Amino acid sequence: MVMLFELSVPLAVPYLDKPPGPLHFYRDWVCPNRPCIIRNALQHWPALQKWSLPYLRATAGSAEVSVAVTPDGYADAVRGDRFVMPAERRLPLSCVLDVLEGRAQHPGVLYVQKQCSNLLTELPQLLPDLEPHVPWASEALGKMPDAVNFWLGEAAAVTSLHKDHYENLYCVVSGEKHFLLHPPSDRPFIPYELYTPATYQLTKEGSFKMVDEEAMEKVPWIPLDPLAPDLAQYPSYSQAQALHCTVQTGEMLYLPALWFHHVQQSHGCMAVNFWYDMEYDLKYSYFQLLDSLTKASGLN
Repeated sequence: MVMLFELSVPLAVPYLDKPPGPLHFYRDWVCPNRPCIIRNALQHWPALQKWSLPYLRATAGSAEVSVAVTPDGYADAVRGDRFVMPAERRLPLSCVLDVLEGRAQHPGVLYVQKQCSNLLTELPQLLPDLEPHVPWASEALGKMPDAVNFWLGEAAAVTSLHKDHYENLYCVVSGEKHFLLHPPSDRPFIPYELYTPATYQLTKEGSFKMVDEEAMEKVPWIPLDPLAPDLAQYPSYSQAQALHCTVQTGEMLYLPALWFHHVQQSHGCMAVNFWYDMEYDLKYSYFQLLDSLTKASGLN
């Protein structure tokens, strides 16, 4: 497996000094399903010079946004024997900015992370500051993005280890994001279990309680924290080889579909990502086979 890893996955996420052309991007990165960090891809975005907390307040402070609220910063994560989703509050963006700037307090940890094109639907005031898509990626993939998402939150907000069925172009406009990545070939070493879904509810007193979602089926999710893995419980994870990278202001991460990722951020980090639906081709079939063999073998 080490030989396979060395042949198919880089030991570090490579950098490109400028955006690739469509053919180069598709041939060298999308087809082999390899991540890269692209510099100088956002230089023409006004957002790169404009976006700051005061600018957001002046431009879109009155806009109402969906905010994930959790007691510990982990939304959509395993807690005990439950898969727990965040409490969701609708707040003026200015209220989120008050918390980020230390002007006000709010119970728990706040994260603007609604992943249904929230930039388009909730913050249209910011659209003139960036492109609506990534032209060279759209041409390479033969489609427009399914979603364009805006991310803003506290340093304590963490995205638990998971994978998506999207080609993801993740652009950091201000601050930095810290990614821990695993290639799809690490699936045999990454544990999944089924959990009863629940949602945090924020009480009037400012405390949190978990409420089961009884109408929902059990959710398969990864219980392991890759930053502090319990190798006694999940010994196979010791064979997985994580890649660590930091995406800084003005950089774009190409995160291929089906790559596992865990994300942390600097306080007040602002980011936009473009989700392009993946092609359900031979790569997807190979992953489904690997997933099925992993389950059948009882590895996890």
